[in-house]
Amino acid sequence: MINVILFSALLISFITDVRERKIYNVITFPTMLIGLIFHTITGGWDGFLYSFLGLLVGIGLLFIPYLLGGMGAGDVKLLGAIGALKGTLFVFQAFIVISIVGGLIAIVILLSKKEFGFFFKKIMFTMKFRTLDGIEKEDMHHAFPYGVAIVIGTILYSGVGLV
Repeated sequence: MINVILFSALLISFITDVRERKIYNVITFPTMLIGLIFHTITGGWDGFLYSFLGLLVGIGLLFIPYLLGGMGAGDVKLLGAIGALKGTLFVFQAFIVISIVGGLIAIVILLSKKEFGFFFKKIMFTMKFRTLDGIEKEDMHHAFPYGVAIVIGTILYSGVGLV
């Protein structure tokens, strides 16, 4: 049942993020609640902690990038919902795959816009002089709906079967 809920939330979030650049609360909050209730019923206090800590870790992993303007709140809540359903270890390990997928998508976007070299030079300049003065926010922002990376990375990590 948890896997069906997870896959449904991921599918809907993928579609809305691609079409509208939004991941809706009407998907993420009930998913979080289902995870908390399910694990509490099946595991008691330990089940609640399993789900609640997964929720906190999921939110915590993307909270700083959200505060820095790197992603939307829907992305943060979606990862929290994944954590509430699947627990701390799953959400943390899926996050590693999600980060790789997100990085690959970003590289493909930069290459397709023929801006990878320019972007790479700016990053090297920043690292050499340890200053962000030479980089404008527009230079760093080649936005794509990060929910796509979250969905693909989660599915890849779970072995497509959403174990």
